[in-house]
Amino acid sequence: MALIPTTILTGFLGAGKTTLLKRILSEAHGMKIAVIENEFGEENIDTDILKTESKEQILQMSNGCICCTIREDLRDTLQLLAAKRRKGLVDFERIVIETTGLADPGPVVQTFFMDDEIAETYLVDSILTVVDAKHAQQQLDERQEARRQVGFADQIFLSKTDLISAEEQDALVHRLKHMNPRAPIEAVHFGAVDLKQVLDLRGFNLNAKLEVDPDFLQDDDHSHCDHDHGHCEHGHDHHEHDHEHGAHCHHPHHHHHDDDVKSFVYRANRPFNPAKLEDFLGAIVNIYGPRMLRYKGVLDMQGTDRKVIFQGVHQLMGSDLGPQWDADEVRESRMVFIGIDLPQDILRQGLEQSLV
Repeated sequence: MALIPTTILTGFLGAGKTTLLKRILSEAHGMKIAVIENEFGEENIDTDILKTESKEQILQMSNGCICCTIREDLRDTLQLLAAKRRKGLVDFERIVIETTGLADPGPVVQTFFMDDEIAETYLVDSILTVVDAKHAQQQLDERQEARRQVGFADQIFLSKTDLISAEEQDALVHRLKHMNPRAPIEAVHFGAVDLKQVLDLRGFNLNAKLEVDPDFLQDDDHSHCDHDHGHCEHGHDHHEHDHEHGAHCHHPHHHHHDDDVKSFVYRANRPFNPAKLEDFLGAIVNIYGPRMLRYKGVLDMQGTDRKVIFQGVHQLMGSDLGPQWDADEVRESRMVFIGIDLPQDILRQGLEQSLV
């Protein structure tokens, strides 16, 4: 049987996750979606819909969706839903998990990779993070949960942008891109969003595309590299430069935010030695794994004409052979690391030493 795609919906308290979720559920898309609500004293999807006597709190909704509220372990709930589906007691094609506003998405994602039974039934499609534009700057300043939610995201939705100025929105987007240049950022009004931006994003697919916001790299190169990239073989971390040398930046109106969740992009024009790289990444993940939120790369490896795609979450790392390098394509390795206070100098040095 095909794996059941699962979307993890996260965002800080009051960001508008439930509004977005109601929108997904109520739209006439004809999809059978099961929603798992990790309740934590927040507003439930719709208490009227969820009034039920069942201990398990699983019920079919009028539009074919299913809702259930977790009171115990996520793993148990996923196994219960899968068992009921196999027996024909419930019918659903995909799952959306709404985490509590204070949740770190890391353990939720790890459930899908660390438990064989869950991994053989479900596929993590993506992590969606809703950011409250009005209160985000303060939440990001004060709460690491909010910063981690941004770092994990495959797609970021900005809610309440009508309550801030264009300059404030620009500054917020700039800050979010530094924390996570992988995730597209989209403003949403009262949860109105195209389902194509919510489902089947394949954020955890090992595919050859490494999506890093092009402006982030653009900014990166032009801030302190010569235009021929020969002098900038290993794209430096723009974040550091941006804030240390604010005066020389193209963003004088962006305030200093030294977030602990930062991204770091590394590029190299020489191939990697597979054994050296594996040893180095293994050691790094062993030491810094809990601080590494998401990392992904398209690599040029010695000994193969195919791209090597790798990615990871915390200590869980996987790689796969991708398509062949095109004859006229520049064989450049690109990696992005998103994490909490990652030691960029150690990463950069270790990666350099793993090159052929």
